[in-house]
Amino acid sequence: MLKRAFDIAASLAGLVALSPVLLAIAAAVRLDSPGPAVHWSRRVGRNNRVFRMPKFRTMRIDTPDVATHLLDRPEQWITPLGRFLRRTSLDELPQLWSVLTGEMSLVGPRPALFNQDDLVALRTEAGVERLRPGVTGWAQINGRDELPIPEKVRLDREYLERMSLAFDLRILVATVLAAFSGRGVSH
Repeated sequence: MLKRAFDIAASLAGLVALSPVLLAIAAAVRLDSPGPAVHWSRRVGRNNRVFRMPKFRTMRIDTPDVATHLLDRPEQWITPLGRFLRRTSLDELPQLWSVLTGEMSLVGPRPALFNQDDLVALRTEAGVERLRPGVTGWAQINGRDELPIPEKVRLDREYLERMSLAFDLRILVATVLAAFSGRGVSH
C-alpha cells in the first residue's frame, strides 16, 4: 500500500511539475519527424497482462515493432532527436501516466515487449510476473541494454526479494544519475 501511495503522489507531482517539459518535448518530436509525439507500445505487465505503455516517439513511424536490438542497423530507424531522448531517458517521461493509472510503478522490472517471449517465460518462471512493471528497476541501473536476458531476470528476482521503499529510493537516485551520464544505453 505504501509503495502504491508513493507511486501516485510522485507520478502526479512529476506530471504537474514537468508539464512544460513534456509539452516542449512533444512539440520537438513532432517537428523532428512525421508522426505522433507519443508512441504507445504493447508491453507485458503485471501477471503477464498486455497493456499500452506511452513513450515519446524516438523512431520513424515505419519502424518494425520489435526490440531495438533485434533491428538490422537500429541507428537507421532512430530519429535525430530520438538519439538524445534515449540517451537521457527523457523518452520515458510519459510513463508517469502509466504509474498514475496503476499499470506501472516507478520501480520494478521494465515491462517486456509483447513479443519478447523468452523474457516473459523466464520472468514467469522466476515469479517476477507478479510485480507491477517499473519505469526503472534494479536491472536497469546495473547494466540497462548491456545485460543478457538471464541476468536481467536474475536482477529482477533479486529486486522482488529485496523490495522496500528504501530500496526503491536507492534505485530512483541511481536512475537519475545514470540518466544524466547516458551509461548503459546502446541505441
